[in-house]
Amino acid sequence: MIFAETKTHQSPRHSTATQEQLADQWLVVVLDDPVNLMSYVVMVFKKVFGFDEMTARKHMLEVHEQGRSVVWSGVREQAEAYVFTLQQWHLTAVLESDEAR
Repeated sequence: MIFAETKTHQSPRHSTATQEQLADQWLVVVLDDPVNLMSYVVMVFKKVFGFDEMTARKHMLEVHEQGRSVVWSGVREQAEAYVFTLQQWHLTAVLESDEAR
């Protein structure tokens, strides 16, 4: 006699930690540097983020006076793309996890 063994297949469950990590907010932070002119930084912010003049100047002054400014927050892939773009414009930009949320 041949017995067929049946097994039920359960779909793998995604860990909650992975789902939370994907949903986390990420920050694009521009750091102060001694190289770039303030007018150049304003121009880059306007081109990359589409900021108006006043918003771009506000972020530039934060970078200049406080040493850093959070210029964008959102999903990791887009944040990484913004950091890469800012670095291509020779600004010092880093990606940080927004752990406060």
